Amino acid sequence: MSIIVFGSINIDLIAKTPRLPLPGETLLGHHFFTAGGGKGANQAVAASRLGITTHLIGRVGGDNFGQELLTSLQSYGLNTDKILIDKSTHSGIAIIAVEDSGQNNIIVIPGANNCINDTDLERLKEILPKATALLLQLEIPLQVVQSAAKIACEAGVKVILDPAPFRSDIPLDFYRLIDIITPNEVEASQLVGFSVNNQETAAQAAVKLRQFGVNNAIIKLGAKGVVCATADESFFIPAFAVEAVDTVAAGDAFNGGLAAALDAGLSLREAVVWGAAAGALCATKNGAQPAMCDRATFDAFLVSVNS
Repeated sequence: MSIIVFGSINIDLIAKTPRLPLPGETLLGHHFFTAGGGKGANQAVAASRLGITTHLIGRVGGDNFGQELLTSLQSYGLNTDKILIDKSTHSGIAIIAVEDSGQNNIIVIPGANNCINDTDLERLKEILPKATALLLQLEIPLQVVQSAAKIACEAGVKVILDPAPFRSDIPLDFYRLIDIITPNEVEASQLVGFSVNNQETAAQAAVKLRQFGVNNAIIKLGAKGVVCATADESFFIPAFAVEAVDTVAAGDAFNGGLAAALDAGLSLREAVVWGAAAGALCATKNGAQPAMCDRATFDAFLVSVNS
């Protein structure tokens, strides 16, 4: 089987600073680097690095960044045959500031990601029948994301949605297409309309998301763990204790690990553990895609924390 990720592909321009700047403030940083990013591409790399056959569907621009991104994605073992080079625009750009504690803020200029339309769905249909799960995010046009979810549902393929960045215009009928939704605490707060900042409020948010029509709701609380609600149970998975260096793509690593476990035939509870482990390991390194761990490192980490 395989995983399909339909979503954004960006080049990340990353500045490391002692702390994040205040509005109107200029700070001196101490390090700059570029890396492949975009929530779609990040999740695809995370799954592929764990040894899962992974296809990425999306667009890059007709600029130098576009070819650089394709070459980088291929180096991680991803199948990039369904990525379109859109010569009418530039590749997606993310400008990221990361403070020494690992916290970050991000500005995204979508570029080619904003041009994704129904023609890209045709490439999805070609490979969907062989997939275990379709991973979606909201960095590409919402209408296309919803159409992709509908196509996957009709094909009997599990739909996993990372509702980031938050959209206030998500139609209620979209939720009924989602098998697993995975917001972090900020996105969960925005979706349900009340503050989500601990295990108790996350459990309440997960229940409400299920009431919207989602089959399974997973709330990512970062260092405070993960809460999951299904039709049969609710459970909490504590976070793995690691020294965070850069949390930029930890949530994407979680989704990649989650999907990889499901593709391997593990239960949802086991998949959440995989997601939490992948996210924790990602946070120990700089960058987005370069921080995704390989299977040997991942397995060794799980053995060490369970011994």
